[in-house]
Amino acid sequence: MSERKLIISQNINDSLLSKIKEIIPDWTIIVGSAPSIWESHVADAEIIAGWKKEMNEIINAKQANLKWLQTWSAGVNSLPLKRLQSNNVQITSANGVHAYPISETIFALMLGLTRKIHTYVRQQLNQTWHHASMNQEIHEKTVGIIGVGNIGLETAKIAKAFGMTVLGLRNSGQAEEYVDEMYTPADLHTILPKCDYVIVTLPLTPKTKGLFGKKEFQSMKSSAFFINIGRGAIVEENELIEALEEKQIAGAGLDVFEIEPLPQKSPLWEMENVIITPHTSGSTEYYNKRVIEDIFVPNLNSYLNGKVPSINLLDFEKGY
Repeated sequence: MSERKLIISQNINDSLLSKIKEIIPDWTIIVGSAPSIWESHVADAEIIAGWKKEMNEIINAKQANLKWLQTWSAGVNSLPLKRLQSNNVQITSANGVHAYPISETIFALMLGLTRKIHTYVRQQLNQTWHHASMNQEIHEKTVGIIGVGNIGLETAKIAKAFGMTVLGLRNSGQAEEYVDEMYTPADLHTILPKCDYVIVTLPLTPKTKGLFGKKEFQSMKSSAFFINIGRGAIVEENELIEALEEKQIAGAGLDVFEIEPLPQKSPLWEMENVIITPHTSGSTEYYNKRVIEDIFVPNLNSYLNGKVPSINLLDFEKGY
């Protein structure tokens, strides 16, 4: 029988690795983030957990043995999806591991903007004691969650602790607990004028690229805050900058950008009504544990039993 091989292109601890070895004791398992560790094994790996851009050049239709790819991120837009689909590679994402840390970041941004924490931090650096026209609060306001998945649901749950009205948007329009009103993408411009906070938690797909631009920002309240932790390309960044400069919206909390790292010349850096985080909203001490224990191990058991890994299985047509 030919050697069966798994690549985990991440640095994981021995405890997590042991859980995997117990399931596939006869497999060769390659572990480590450095390309020098796994690059000579990519072409004949049956399973890869954690995609790296360097793998693009190694895997092709003629030589790849890859049957299943488990990504280490929720987003799949950076993958060579057409090639992987043509090779009949099953893809599962890390969607779901981010619900706690990203919902925490969302509320950190919402509260920071509302209570002007970012303004006070700047004043602290200059030893300035000034009220800065503090007058807003988050309680009993309306929040619109554009993309109600795991992150959106956890965000809605937290919003209820603040007595907020929660409006949600998802493709199916299916109702969810903690969401007062659910809409479909066709209703985007119905939601926006109602919201004090607009939170984007969408994946990047051909349908969501450039979804937020001048028209959408003009539809929002001038007192509303815009939060994006989805993907930068969902927003027309120049049009967001224009909306902020012209006070069409009150401010923005941004974790993702069209170009990352955000170029130093971007006006966003200097805007007093913007909080920037460097695409870290999903970072957490429990990340690897959740990917392996909650997603990869159950999917691995299914795969070994001849079943399709079902947790977070990518729909190539939808792009998520």
